[in-house]
Amino acid sequence: QVQLVESEGGLVQPGGSLRLSCAASGSIFRVYAMGWYRQAPGKQREWVATITRSGTTNYADSVKGRFTISRDNAKNTVYLQMNSLEPEDTAVYYCNFDILRSLTTTRVEYWGQGTQVTVSS
Repeated sequence: QVQLVESEGGLVQPGGSLRLSCAASGSIFRVYAMGWYRQAPGKQREWVATITRSGTTNYADSVKGRFTISRDNAKNTVYLQMNSLEPEDTAVYYCNFDILRSLTTTRVEYWGQGTQVTVSS
C-alpha cells in the first residue's frame, strides 16, 4: 500500500507565496520521479513541474521563474514553492510520484489527494 499525503493549501493574496509538500508512505523501494499537477474549475488538469531523483527539474511555461520544485529523497517528499502568485494559479494541486514498490514489481504512478490553492484579494 502506498499513500501520498499533501499539505494544506490556502487563501493567498496576489503576489504572495505558499509552499506545498507531499510525502509518500507505505511499501516503497524507491521513488524515481516526483511532480505537481493542477486543475482549475472547468479546465483540464495540467502539468506544473517535475523533478527526478537526481534533481533534474522541468517547469510549465506558465509557472517558470515563479515556482520551484524540490525534493528530499530520504523522506520521500516533494515540495512546491510558489512565489508571485496570481489569480490564474487558483486550482486544486495534486502531487504525482513514480514509485517502484519492490524489485519484483514495475514502476507505477501514484497521486495525492489534492489541495486547494486560492489566489484572491
